[in-house]
Amino acid sequence: MASKVSDQNSQPTVKTPQSKRRVPLFAEEPQTLPELFTYSIEKHPRANLLNYKKDGEWQPISSAEMLSRIENIALGLYSLGLRKSEKAAILAANSPEWTLTDAACQFAGYVNVPIYTTLAPASVEYIIKDSGAQVFFLQNAECLERLRENLYSCPTLKQIVVFDPAGIKTENTISLDELEKAGAKIKAAEPGLIAELQKAVQPNDVATLIYTSGTTGEPKGVMLSQSNIVSNVIDTGEKYKFDERDVPLSVLPLSHIFERSAMYLYIYNGMGVHYAESIEKAADNLQEVRPTIFVGVPRIFEKVYAKAKLKAAQTSPTKEKIFDWAIEVGKDYALRTEKRRRISFFLGAKHAVADRIVFSRLRAFFGGRLRFCICGGAALSDDIYLIFNGAGVSIMQGYGLTETSPVITSSNPFSVRLGAVGKPIRNVEIRIAEDGEIETIGPNVMLGYYNKEKATRDAFTADGWFKTGDIGRIDEDGFLYITDRKKELFKTSGGKYIAPSPIEQAIKISRFVNQVVLVGNERKFPSALVVPNFEQLFNYAKLKNLDLKTPKEFCESALILNLIEREAAKLTENLSQYEKVKKIALLENELTVEGGELTPTLKVKRRVVDEKYKHVIDKIYADAEKEKS
Repeated sequence: MASKVSDQNSQPTVKTPQSKRRVPLFAEEPQTLPELFTYSIEKHPRANLLNYKKDGEWQPISSAEMLSRIENIALGLYSLGLRKSEKAAILAANSPEWTLTDAACQFAGYVNVPIYTTLAPASVEYIIKDSGAQVFFLQNAECLERLRENLYSCPTLKQIVVFDPAGIKTENTISLDELEKAGAKIKAAEPGLIAELQKAVQPNDVATLIYTSGTTGEPKGVMLSQSNIVSNVIDTGEKYKFDERDVPLSVLPLSHIFERSAMYLYIYNGMGVHYAESIEKAADNLQEVRPTIFVGVPRIFEKVYAKAKLKAAQTSPTKEKIFDWAIEVGKDYALRTEKRRRISFFLGAKHAVADRIVFSRLRAFFGGRLRFCICGGAALSDDIYLIFNGAGVSIMQGYGLTETSPVITSSNPFSVRLGAVGKPIRNVEIRIAEDGEIETIGPNVMLGYYNKEKATRDAFTADGWFKTGDIGRIDEDGFLYITDRKKELFKTSGGKYIAPSPIEQAIKISRFVNQVVLVGNERKFPSALVVPNFEQLFNYAKLKNLDLKTPKEFCESALILNLIEREAAKLTENLSQYEKVKKIALLENELTVEGGELTPTLKVKRRVVDEKYKHVIDKIYADAEKEKS
């Protein structure tokens, strides 16, 4: 159990006495990823461990087949000359092949270097060069063609392996099937080799090299060890009652440690994993798979709510009012339940009606049998949390970073609090530094940044605690609350510090707002760049008989700008005067991963937005000066 202590600044901190030296949950607990996979296959053998869609039908891969293919891929890589601690990169969408290839690297001690499919070719080239990857797994011909020119200048790269080889006739390129066949030949000739390779893998060996998204500068390769990841998987799941009956749907990119660790957690507990066909088809896959567990980021839940709200608005004004009434009832119900207050007969009756006409449909979007959702990657607003929990879609928030494998704190079915990201998981400690930064220590914290000794030193305190870069507080019961990113705090020209995230979350609750980014560093007041919810605006224009049809026309309309400004003012009326948004500019194009404004987990890259929309930001403040004069 964690006990509360105080740091030198009299700020609360949560401490687990054994966190520096991890105590396993049970005697035969896996220490490495090969052991984790082997443990799962022995304890939870099943005919449908991995499931994927092909030609309109779900196809299963059994535990036995998974193990056989993992061994063949590992030995296939060995046949290419790859040896322990050497690097193999992967750039592909979620699929069984991704998981099998990753596991194969772990079984033989190769270092897996995952790369986001959305990265620009120059960024992919940087990662291949910096990591020294010798083998590169790619999705298909399209991926290869997009990266071809950049890969020519990667001197360490010896072999490309393609999951789907259709249309590829290139030297030094083979299919995954060919690689597996090469591995099978070695297995037949040297049946003891795979066990020898696996035995050589040690807990402190580097398992993966994950390059951060570079929101604040040059990407850094985070070195996570076998024990970093395995300890985090086991300790994160300690308070959850997972079993073989659970059915997860994998949607977030496996190139991110959040989804990848979730995948290890599923396999470790013997769940039948299903891979979403794509982000675009995830809604359909939810209906087919009907998951009991869903791991997502806040943007997914925001979009689900916005879609449900829009559908009600498009049906009729009466249906929209009923929807809004139900949402408020759900939020009130969830808040009272959260605070363990009595639910009156009248509120209970209203909630039952709201459940029948609205909430049941919201649950049905996720397939209708969710036990809970696990949300991470960015901040979830209190409103979205209350909306979904009030509708019977239980959301558990967590917090962590790539550097912490990733989970530091997590809510769970037995311990949850509004606005908090949970308490530290087993064997992990947190504390608050004098400047408000969250610091952590535990078996999940990275070995360091690859080839960056100074950056590694700078990431730790003198007494060995990792500096997260996030600002937060810990309440008297040990729950952690995230205030903002330390590097995202900005100061107005009047010397006032502003945390943008809470303000953005408040404004985003408006049904007319899709995305919002606060700006105003070294300016007299904060302003906001807003991407409107154009579908809602189209509906609004119909009701108001406005002759507006395109996103450009909406963004140039003084009436629409005034509407968004009034919405923002209403939703932030409780802020201090210096925090209130004084000016808003409307953007007609959504911020995207492909456009470079978002990270793969859909966090805003503020530096990129500041640069890309500098002309818009400058105009906001130039116009404000003209108005004054």
